[in-house]
Amino acid sequence: MSFHFSRTPVATAPVATTYRRIATPLPVPESLPLLDELAAVETRAMHGQMPIVWDRAKDFQVWDRWGNCWIDFTSTIFVANAGHANDHVLAALRRAVDAELLHSYNYPTEIRARYLTALVAALPDHVDKAYLMSTGTEATEAAFRLMRIHGQCRGKGPGVIAFDGSYHGRTLGAALMSGSAASRDWIRYEDPHVHRFAFPFGADDDNVDWRAVFHAELEALAARGVDPARDISGMMLESYIGWAAAFFPRAYVEAAAAFAREHDILLAFDEVQAGFGRTGRLFAFQHYDVAPDLICCGKGIGSGFPLSALVGRGEILDLPETGILSSTHSANPLGCAAGLATLEEFERHDLVAAAERKGRRLLDRLRALQGRFPDHVDRVNGRGLVAALIFRDPRTGAPDGDTPSRICEEAMRRGVLLVHTGRESIKFGPPLTIDEAAIDEGMDVLAGIMADICGRSGGP
Repeated sequence: MSFHFSRTPVATAPVATTYRRIATPLPVPESLPLLDELAAVETRAMHGQMPIVWDRAKDFQVWDRWGNCWIDFTSTIFVANAGHANDHVLAALRRAVDAELLHSYNYPTEIRARYLTALVAALPDHVDKAYLMSTGTEATEAAFRLMRIHGQCRGKGPGVIAFDGSYHGRTLGAALMSGSAASRDWIRYEDPHVHRFAFPFGADDDNVDWRAVFHAELEALAARGVDPARDISGMMLESYIGWAAAFFPRAYVEAAAAFAREHDILLAFDEVQAGFGRTGRLFAFQHYDVAPDLICCGKGIGSGFPLSALVGRGEILDLPETGILSSTHSANPLGCAAGLATLEEFERHDLVAAAERKGRRLLDRLRALQGRFPDHVDRVNGRGLVAALIFRDPRTGAPDGDTPSRICEEAMRRGVLLVHTGRESIKFGPPLTIDEAAIDEGMDVLAGIMADICGRSGGP
C-alpha cells in the first residue's frame, strides 16, 4: 500500500449520534506513544491500518479508550459476521475456559464431536466431512494439497487452475495460487503447473457468451502444450475477487463446473472471506448453483476466535493417510465452542436472510452514490453485505487509488470505519447484525465525504 495514514492529530468536528461519537482529535494525541511502542517492537508488515487504537468492539460498533465510537463497516476483516463480541459466543467461550481444557491436540473431545456434527449438518447436502484448522490460509493450502493428491490417484498431472486477481493466503501453496504477481515475488519461483485464467469481470453483461469465454481459456491452455483433461487436477475459485467484491458470471462458473465434472477434476471454492452468510447465502458459491468438491472456510466461521475449516466430500477428505492432515491447534476445544455458538446464532437469528435483506439497502445506497458521482465511481459490485465502490480518475478514466484512501481516512475522522484496500476500491462488510438505521447513517456520512472530496458534479 503506497498510501500512508497521517499520524498527525487533526481536530475534528464533534459527533454525537445514536451510533457514532467523535470527541477528540484523530489520531488521539494520547494514543501516539502506544503507536510508537508498537512500531519499535513489531514488524512494520503488521502496520498500515488507520491510526486508531481499538479498546472494545460490540455488535457493529468500535470504541477507543478516549470516548470515540465508530460504525464498523469492516467486521475487522469480514470476521465478525455474527457481531463483535457476540453474547452467545462469549458465553460459550467462558464455559469452555471454565472446563479447564484449553488444548487437546488430536485427542477426541465432546465439543469437537458436537461442533463437527452441527457444522456438517448445516452445510449443503453433498458435504459430509470437515477438517478443522486455525487460519484461512491453512484451509486453502490443504485444498491445494488434496487437489494434487486426488489427481495423482487418478493418474493426472499436478496442474491447478487459479485466477488473476485472486488471493488465497500467505503460505507457500496458497501464495502460488494467488493471482497477483507481486504477492508471489518473494517465492522467486513460479510453479509451472499453476495455470492462471483471466478473471471474467463483467458478471452483469448479458451480451457476453461466458461459457465460450471459459472454453477459450481452455483452448489457450492447450495451445501452450497443456492437456486440460489429462494435466489438470483441480480448479480453485475465489467466490468473488476480494478487493473488488466482483462475482463471477454464473454461466462461466457453470461451464467450469461441467468441465471439472466431465474430467474428474476437483472444484474448490475459497470461501474464507465470502462464507457464513456474508453474501446473503450461507456460501457465495450457492449464487452459482454448483456443488464444489472442497470449500475453504475461515474468518466468519468463528466470530473472531482463530478457526478455519476445509469441508467437502468425504471420499476426498479421506484420501490422506491417518495423521497426514493435522496441525497443532486443529479442533482446539475453544475454537470448537466458538464455532458451534456461531452456528447457533446464525440459526437463531436467521442471519443469512438478514444479510440478504440489509444488503439490498446497502447496495441501493451505493448505487445512488454512483448516480451522484458518475465521473468518479466506475461501478458498484456486491451481494448481501459485501460491496465495493470502484473508482476511476475522471480526467483519464484510469483506476483511481488515491481518492478511496482519502475517503477512508476522512470517514474515520467522522465516525465510520470502511475497508481500506489500498487500491481503486472501497469495500463494505459490516456485521450481519447491523441496524438498518446504522447503514443509512453510515451512507449519509459517506455521501457527505464524497461531496467534499469528489465535488458536487453529480448533483445534490
